[in-house]
Amino acid sequence: MSRVEEIVMNYKEVAKRVADAVDKENIIAAAHCATRLRLVVKDVKKIDQKALDNDPDLKGTFNANGQYQIIVGPGDVNGVYDEFVKLTGVKQASTDDLKQIAASSGKQNPLMALIKVLSDIFVPLIPALVAGGLLMALNNILTGAGMFGPKSLVEMFPQITGLSQMVNLMASAPFAFLPILIGITATRRFGGSEILGAAAGMMLVMPSLINGYSVAEAVASGKMPTWDLFGLHVAQAGYQGQVLPIIGVAFILANLEKFFHKHLKGAIDFTFTPMLSILITGFVTFIVVGPILRIVSNGITDGLTWLVTTFGFIGYAIFGSFYSAIVITGLHQSFPAIETQLLANISKTGGDFIFPIAASANVAQGAATFAIYFLAKGNTKLRALSSSAGASAMLGITEPALFGVNLKYKFPFFIALGASGVASLVMGLFHVMSSSLGPAGLIGFIAIPANKWIGFFIAIAISFALSFVVTLMYGRSHMPSDSVSTDVDNTVVADQVSGFKVDAPVAGQLVDIKTVSDAVFSSGMMGEGVAIEPSGHEIIAPADGEITVAYATKHAYGLKTADGVEVLIHIGIDTVNLAGKGFESQVVQGQQVKKGDVLGTFDKQVISDAGYPVTTMVIVTNTKTFKTVVLNQPFGANVASNDVIITAVPETAAQTAVTA
Repeated sequence: MSRVEEIVMNYKEVAKRVADAVDKENIIAAAHCATRLRLVVKDVKKIDQKALDNDPDLKGTFNANGQYQIIVGPGDVNGVYDEFVKLTGVKQASTDDLKQIAASSGKQNPLMALIKVLSDIFVPLIPALVAGGLLMALNNILTGAGMFGPKSLVEMFPQITGLSQMVNLMASAPFAFLPILIGITATRRFGGSEILGAAAGMMLVMPSLINGYSVAEAVASGKMPTWDLFGLHVAQAGYQGQVLPIIGVAFILANLEKFFHKHLKGAIDFTFTPMLSILITGFVTFIVVGPILRIVSNGITDGLTWLVTTFGFIGYAIFGSFYSAIVITGLHQSFPAIETQLLANISKTGGDFIFPIAASANVAQGAATFAIYFLAKGNTKLRALSSSAGASAMLGITEPALFGVNLKYKFPFFIALGASGVASLVMGLFHVMSSSLGPAGLIGFIAIPANKWIGFFIAIAISFALSFVVTLMYGRSHMPSDSVSTDVDNTVVADQVSGFKVDAPVAGQLVDIKTVSDAVFSSGMMGEGVAIEPSGHEIIAPADGEITVAYATKHAYGLKTADGVEVLIHIGIDTVNLAGKGFESQVVQGQQVKKGDVLGTFDKQVISDAGYPVTTMVIVTNTKTFKTVVLNQPFGANVASNDVIITAVPETAAQTAVTA
């Protein structure tokens, strides 16, 4: 079987065409990752988009987070970037630097920039908050009256009192010491030391301070103790359960630390920078920043509570009608900051109203996706995707359903929005609020007080039934014909089709690449392929060949197999920003490898803690040179690192197979 003919890109010509289309006077800075040029430009409207779209050597473009990104491809992007820099004289930057330049240039939407900051701070905290929320829900089951009779389980069985108390302690810990957790992630996000951030958080919840939950009462009664600083009386107030104050503290601390690192040298820097950073931050916090941000934080909570109290079920309905649309924009990443504040003041707010609305919206999207399963008769690939994505949405994770199914066909998404609005209205009528965080889906009742379960279940049933039935009825006449036509199973046994085989480079579960959150991969711009949720930590060579890409950041590898298949292995999404942290590489560009050789390793925990998905993409980047690219395993299958997952079928192959 002959190899695929190699086509060599002329980097200088491509760079010149890109420079002409973008206009070098329009460029502020440039960087590149494993697959694309990343530019910060003065005005996107000045770019000749048609020229870039029609360029045969470019795979596509998109604009996001203040960066204009041009997809070139692994291996080639290095050469094009080098020629581009020579030609334009543009300022070179790392991908992390480019993010800062994009933010400072004012090209990034300020609201989205704020949401991104909140997301970077809270996403790493989600495991601790969810664990605490579920434990709190468990404690509610143990202590809540009316769930199993007029008395609580603890009252009926006093011998479990100790168990309940221990569960309550574990549940309360993440929320009582929330400033410490936020201090770690926020200080890291702003470029400071995580340990100093933790110390600053501890400073705000010291036992010698008036507990944050009792500050208002102490002030009202005139019993708030103060420090006398040369005649200035500073309240000895704690910040338990507060969100904004510690974020402000972390910002100040990180910038002070960077300032002292820059101006102090050697042993003086090592000795005095931490002390000066904490000292100044402490005084500024307790005198100015803390009190002001406490007022702002409480004001947000009071405003939301007023909104729900004033508009009641109408407010619920409006919010529910737009919740899934908010998820698409990413704005929902800011909700944990609001929800933790609502729960921290539950005696005043009554609980978290965002959670039941989110549950209604997620169930509605999942139900619409399940309807697509029944509409996609004979389309095994779509049925497999819709069933798994629907189940995920029922448990509170809607991205696969939204991006993989509902938005693709549009009508399921909008029908689900309407169903969510109606269900949220019912939630409002029953005044359903959660008393803890938890899975915002079908089993979300564990976070809801028992006396509100009936309202919760009625609303969830309405959300599911409306979304499912209307999507099914509407879809019978509006579902695209190519989505319901009978096709063969996308699982192809390895010896059923002739072609070039590619093994899984890492053990894990296969995922439809169209559902991943990076548009470059999900849209197919880079070529056909599959994603893997890794269970292992080693990246191995999926075939014999030559390493064409081995970046210093160690997050991506390019391999040209002995048969001419060009494979990109990209570990995680946006992990180039980690600058190699959590990755180890054992190969260099140009090295010949054998199938099964270890290319490198990665630390899933480090990547996840930094807030990045560890989903690994395996893509045939020269897909267009083949007749088709097929999958050898179904989505959801668990594969070992030596299992064949992709076959690239050359034009000469006689048998037709299902594309990936």
